[in-house]
Amino acid sequence: MTVQTAPLADRPSGTATESPEDLVARLARDGRAAQRVLARLSDAQKAEALRAAAAALRAAEPAILEANARDIAAGEAKGLTGAMLDRLRLDPARLAGIADAVDQVASLPDPVGEVISESERPNGLKLSRVRIPIGLIGIIYESRPNVTADAAALCLRSGNAVLLRGGSEALHSNRAIAAAFAEGLENVGLPAAAIQLVPTQDRAVVGAMLTAAGLIDMIVPRGGKSLVARVQADARVPVLAHLDGICHTYVHAAADPEMARRVTLNAKMRRTGICGSMETLLLDTQFPESASVAAGLLDAGCELRGDARARALDPRILPASDEDWDTEYLDSVLSVAVVDGLDAALDHIATHSSHHTDAIVTADAAAAERFLNEVDSAIVMVNASSQFADGGEFGLGAEIGIATGRLHARGPVALEGLTTYKWLVRGSGQIRP
Repeated sequence: MTVQTAPLADRPSGTATESPEDLVARLARDGRAAQRVLARLSDAQKAEALRAAAAALRAAEPAILEANARDIAAGEAKGLTGAMLDRLRLDPARLAGIADAVDQVASLPDPVGEVISESERPNGLKLSRVRIPIGLIGIIYESRPNVTADAAALCLRSGNAVLLRGGSEALHSNRAIAAAFAEGLENVGLPAAAIQLVPTQDRAVVGAMLTAAGLIDMIVPRGGKSLVARVQADARVPVLAHLDGICHTYVHAAADPEMARRVTLNAKMRRTGICGSMETLLLDTQFPESASVAAGLLDAGCELRGDARARALDPRILPASDEDWDTEYLDSVLSVAVVDGLDAALDHIATHSSHHTDAIVTADAAAAERFLNEVDSAIVMVNASSQFADGGEFGLGAEIGIATGRLHARGPVALEGLTTYKWLVRGSGQIRP
C-alpha cells in the first residue's frame, strides 16, 4: 500500500499564532486520517512497517545519540538527579535494545480482527465480537526516550495512530527517534502522521490534549505522580494509568527463609526507581527469620522504616511515620511492618496498596490461593519478585504502561489493551416483531 505524504521537512510544526487547541486539533485530524489507513493494513503490512522503523532507528544511531548527548548535557546543567539522567541516557547498546523491541513487537500476534466470541440467536442472527483499534491514542510522558519508540510500535501494531507529548528533558532525543520512526513508515509507503510528536513544549498543549474529546480517543500518562494526578483530574478523554506503585511483599509464616531473603532483596534493590519496586515489606510474626531478611536489605544499603515490632528486629531500623505506609519512595527506602498472620497482612494491603502489584512468599498453597483471590490489585504474585511487573516479562512485548483501574485493561497494557471491540451482526432478512 502506498500513501502520498509530505516530506518531513515540509510538514507544519505549528505557528506562533496557532493556539494549543488549534495545534492539537490539527495534529489529531491528521492522526485520525492516518489511523484509517492503518485500520486497513494486514498483519504482514504492519509487521513490515515496524521492521522498517526498526531499521531506520538503527541507521539513525549517530543522529539519535548526538541528540541524546545534548539532552544529557542540558540535564546535568539543570541538576537532574542521577536516577533521572540514567532514565534519559542512551548509548549504542540501549538504542539497539530500543530497535530490537520494535522488531519484537513486529513478531507479536496481531490482535486486530480476533474473534472474541460467536453465537447464533434462535431467529438465525449470527453475532460475533471482534477486536478493533481504539483509534488515536495520546501519550504524555516524561524523560524516557524509549517510550517514543515503544508507544509508536505498540500503537501501530494494534492499528492505532498516536500523538506523543514527551518531556522537555528528552526533547532532542524524542525528536530524533520520532523522525527516524516516521522515515521508516514512509519507506514502506505509510503516512508518517500515524506517529506524531507534538512539536512544542508549551505546557498548555497538555491541557488541550486532555480536553480533546472526540479527537483523541484515549490518554496514557507515563511519568511521576504529579503528572498522572493532573491527567486524571483534568482529562475529558478516557485515561489509562496508575498513580502510585505502592507494592507490598508479605513474607508468610511458612515462607522458605532463603527464598524470602532473595525475593525481598530483588523486589526492592534491583531497581528502586521503577513502579514495580517493593515499597512495603510485611513480615509475619510467626516467620522465624525476619531479622535475617531485614538485615539483608540493610546490608545492601536500604534504609528501613518500621513499626515498633519491626524496629525490635534490628537497631538500624528507623521509626516509621503514618505517611510511610502510603509513600512510593522510588529510592533505597522501605517501610517494614510485622503483622499477625495472613488476615492482618490482607487488611494492611487493602488499606495501603495502590492496587499495582502485591506479592506473598510462602510454601503454604492454601495461603497462596487466599492471597491471590483476596488481594484486589492489577498484579498479584506468589513467590516472585514484584520487579517482574513488566509487559516484557509477561511476554507482551514492550508495554505502554501499567493500568490499575478496573475498566478496559488492567496490569501491563500492550497490544490487547490498545484494542476495543465491536459487534458484527449477520442476518438473512430478519425483522424484529
